Amino acid sequence: MIPTLEWTPEGVRLLDQLALPATVRYVLCRDHAEVARGIRDMIVRGAPAIGVAAAMGAALAVKNSAAESVAQLRAELDGACDALRATRPTAVNLAWALEKMRDRFEAEVAAGAGAGDLKRAMEDEARRIGADDVAINRALGRHGAALLPQQGRVLTHCNAGALATAGYGTALGVIRAAVEAGKKIEVFADETRPYLQGARLTAWELHQDGIPTTVITDSMAGHFLHSGQIAAVIVGADRIAANGDVANKIGTYSVAVLAKENQVPFYVAAPRSTLDLTLASGEAIPIEQRSAAEVTHLAGVALTPEGVAAAHPAFDVTPHRYVAAIITEAGVARPPFTQSLPQLMEAYADAAPGNRASRSRA
Repeated sequence: MIPTLEWTPEGVRLLDQLALPATVRYVLCRDHAEVARGIRDMIVRGAPAIGVAAAMGAALAVKNSAAESVAQLRAELDGACDALRATRPTAVNLAWALEKMRDRFEAEVAAGAGAGDLKRAMEDEARRIGADDVAINRALGRHGAALLPQQGRVLTHCNAGALATAGYGTALGVIRAAVEAGKKIEVFADETRPYLQGARLTAWELHQDGIPTTVITDSMAGHFLHSGQIAAVIVGADRIAANGDVANKIGTYSVAVLAKENQVPFYVAAPRSTLDLTLASGEAIPIEQRSAAEVTHLAGVALTPEGVAAAHPAFDVTPHRYVAAIITEAGVARPPFTQSLPQLMEAYADAAPGNRASRSRA
C-alpha cells in the first residue's frame, strides 16, 4: 500500500492527492509552514491523515529550531501548533494530534529533558501517532466488518480510506476488513463534488486492491438506494458530537436522508480521536468554507459563466437520527449515542488504563 505520508530525515513527505489518479508523486515539506500549506491546499486530506501530518509538522518545528532554552523552544512549538491548527477547522483530529504533541513536550520537560532530548521526543511522538493510526484503523475495520452483508453493494461518499489516514482507512478499512474476511463486497463510490475524492481517490484505492468499484455521480445515490441495489452506506467523519451528530464531507447529509428513506443502514466509521464529546450537538461544529473557485472550475477549466457566484461549505452535519451505528476501534456504538459513546469509551479505557486511557477524549 502506497504510504500517504512519512517522516524522513529531510522532512515530511506527503503523497500529492491533487495529482491522483493520473500521477503518483510526493511533496517534501521541510518545515511546519510547508506542512501547513500542504494541509490547507489539500495535498494531504482526510481527518486522521491531517492529524498525523500536523503532528509531524509540529515535530519539524522543534527539530528545525535554533532555540537554546526550553522556554524559547516551547514558544516556537506553540506558534507552529497555532499555525497548523488554523489550516482546517472542522476536523477535530488535527487539534487532537497537536494536543498530544504539546502533552508529550510538557511531560519530557517535567522529566528534565533538554533541547536535544525534546527534539528526539517530538519526532518519536509524531511517528507514534502515525503508527497508532494504522493499528486503530485495522481494529476499527474488524469491528465494522461484521455489520456488512456477506454479499452485496456498499455505497460510500468522499474518501475515508488509506489516503485519508496513515494507512488502511476508516470507512474503506471496514470494507477491506470485510473482504479479507471472505465477504463478497462491491462498492458504489459517489464522485463527491467538487473535489471528486470519490471518483479520483476512493476508486483508485479500491481498484489497486482489486475490490470491484463503480463510480456514480452524487445525484445518482437516491436512484440506486431506492432500487434496492445498495445494502449499506458507510462513510468516515471529521468530527462527531456527543449526541452522535456527524460532520463529514459536503453531501453526506443528503446520502444519509436517502438511506433512511429507503431503509438502508447508514454507518459512520471513525477513530475515537474524531469524537468531540465536549460538543452537545453538531450545531456547534465549525464548518470550513472553501474557495468558490473550487466549485466554478475543474482542473483550471471554468464550468460556470463568468461572474456567477458559488458557495462552497466543505462539510455538512448529519443529525444522529439518521445514523444506525458509529464504528470505532473500541467497538460499535448505537443510539442513543449520548449513552453509548461515553460507555464505549469508559469500558475500553478500563480494559487497558494506560495507553488507552491517555487517548480518550471523553
